[in-house]
Amino acid sequence: MEYEEGTIIRVAGPVVEATNMKGAEIYEVVYVGKEGLIGEIIGLKGDRATIQVYEETSGIGPGESVKRTGAPLSLTLGPGLIGQIYDGIQRPLPAIKDVAGDFISRGVSADPIDMDKKWHFVPVASKGSKLTGGDVIGTVQETELIEHRVMVPPGIEGELIEIVAEGDYTVKDTIAKVKSAEGETEIAMLQKWPVRHGRPVKRFLPPEEPLITGQRILDTFFPIAKGGTAAIPGGFGTGKTVTQHQLAKWADADIVVYVGCGERGNEMTEVLTEFPELIDPRTGKPLMMRTILIANTSNMPVAAREASVYTGITLAEYYRDMGYNVALMADSTSRWAEAMREISGRLEEMPGEEGYPAYLASKLAAFYERAGKASISGTEDRISSISVIGAVSPPGGDLSEPVTQNTLRIVKVFWALDTALKERRHFPSINWLRSYSLYLDDVKRWWSANVAEDWFDLRKRAMALLQKEAELQEIVQLVGPDALPPLEQAALEGSRVIREDFLQQNAFHEVDTYCPPKKQYLMLRIMLEFYDQITDAIKKGVSIEKIRKLKSKTDIARMARVPNDEYEKAFADIEMNMRKEIGSLVKEVKE
Repeated sequence: MEYEEGTIIRVAGPVVEATNMKGAEIYEVVYVGKEGLIGEIIGLKGDRATIQVYEETSGIGPGESVKRTGAPLSLTLGPGLIGQIYDGIQRPLPAIKDVAGDFISRGVSADPIDMDKKWHFVPVASKGSKLTGGDVIGTVQETELIEHRVMVPPGIEGELIEIVAEGDYTVKDTIAKVKSAEGETEIAMLQKWPVRHGRPVKRFLPPEEPLITGQRILDTFFPIAKGGTAAIPGGFGTGKTVTQHQLAKWADADIVVYVGCGERGNEMTEVLTEFPELIDPRTGKPLMMRTILIANTSNMPVAAREASVYTGITLAEYYRDMGYNVALMADSTSRWAEAMREISGRLEEMPGEEGYPAYLASKLAAFYERAGKASISGTEDRISSISVIGAVSPPGGDLSEPVTQNTLRIVKVFWALDTALKERRHFPSINWLRSYSLYLDDVKRWWSANVAEDWFDLRKRAMALLQKEAELQEIVQLVGPDALPPLEQAALEGSRVIREDFLQQNAFHEVDTYCPPKKQYLMLRIMLEFYDQITDAIKKGVSIEKIRKLKSKTDIARMARVPNDEYEKAFADIEMNMRKEIGSLVKEVKE
C-alpha cells in the first residue's frame, strides 16, 4: 500500500519531527531523508509525527521526505538466526561488513536471514489435522545442536489442508496452507513479529528448576530459577561483564541470547571474537551453534540501543515458543535507560528522578516481565522458559540510583557487586551479605532430589558462618584477632576457607571456570566438616596455631582445580586425610 510522504520540519539529534503524517500510528516504522534512514514514530499530534531515528542524523535537514511503511518495528524470524551477530534493529553485522566494509555507512541494510538459502524441511503435521497458533508443522536442522521447529504463527487456527513433502525450501516458500472460517492462510518458514509486543503463551507457571551456571556463589548461595529474573549491579571494574560472559558460556540453557547494549567496543569485540572459539561443555560443539549475539556498542546510534533489548527478548520468545529454555543476558540496562533519558530530553518531556523519564519503571517492568516459565501456545502441552539476567551500571557504584532501585523492585535475584571486594582481588566480587535470591524455596526441591537432601541445610549453615565472620571482623578491627577466644578464632578460620576457596572462582582457569552442582555440594560439605572438626579439636585442647598449620587447608584450597571428571575420588582422599590429620592433633593433646 502506498502512503503519502511526510516532510521533515525539525531535527534534534536522533529525534526528527515531520508534518503531513495524518493517519500514521505510534511505533510505525518510517524511512527518513534521501538515504532512507530507518526510524520509528514515537509521538503524534495532529498531522505532525515525532520520529526516533535509529541512525546518525547529521546532514538531514527540513524539507526532506519521510516514507511510511504502515507496520511497526518487527523482527524477521525463521531458520538462520542461530549463530548470527545483529545490531540493535536486527541488521546482520557480518553481512553489512561485506557490503560496507569495516565502517557501517548510513542507510545500508541487509536481510536478517538468508532468503535464498534452502533448508531441509521435514513435515511432522498431517493433512486434515486441526491446528492453532504455536503448533509445530515441521522441523529444520538449523545447527548441529538446534532443531528449528516451524510453527503456525500466533493468531492462526484451522484445518491443515496442504503441506509440502520433505525436501529443500527457502524461508519464503509456502510450505503449508490452513483453512479457517475467514479463508485460507499460507504458511512459510518465515515469520514477522513486532518487537514491543510479547508473544502469547497459554499460562505462566512458577519457576522450580534452577538455571545451573557453574558459578558456585550463584548456584549454591543465590540461585536463579529457569524462567527467573536477576540483576547484577556494580560499579566500574567490579566484573559485571565477565559475570555475564560466564553465564552466557556455561548456563544450563538450550539457547543463549546475549545483548551488548551500549557497552564499550573493546568488551563487545572480546565477545564477538571469543564466542566463536568457545566449545560447549555439554556437547563438545562450538557454543555459537546455540547462541545469538546482539551488538549495540556505546558509539552506535543511541536510538537503536533503546530497541536492542526488545530485539533480544523477541528472539528469546521465538525460541521459547519452540519448547527451548532460553537465557537472555542484557549488558547493560543502565545504558538502555540512558538512551531513554536522552530521547526523552529531546522530546522535552517532564523529567523524573535524575533526569530519567517518568515511565522508566514501567519500561523496565515491561521488559523483565516477558521472562518466565510458561506452558506455550499450541494443542500440545509443552513447557519452556526465558531467564533474563540484566547488568546495571550505576554511576560511581551508587545502588540507590533510579535504574538499580527500579530494577530491584522487579527482579527476584540480586547479585550485588562490591568495589571493596574487587580491590581485594576477590572475584566474582559478589557481596554475600547484600545479595539475595527469592527462588531458594523453589529450587531446594530440585537440589534435594538431584544432588543431596541436606543441600539447603549446608547452605544455611555456611551463610550463618559468613554472617558470624562479619560480626567478628568488627571486634577484630578494634582489638585484633589474637584477643578473640579460640572458638571464635576457629569460626574465622572456617569462614575464611569458605570465602577464599568456595566463593572465589577463577573465570579464566580451564577447570575452575565451571563447577558442576555435585562438586559444589561436596566442596561445601567438606569445608563445613573442616570447621566442625577444628571446633571439636579446640574444645579438646588443640591450639589455634596448630590448626592454622594444617596441611589439609592447602588440599581444601586446591579442590576447585581438581578436574571435573576426577573430583569424587580426590575429595574422598582429602576428607580422609583431613580427619586423620586433625585426629592426630587431638591424640597428641590427650597423650
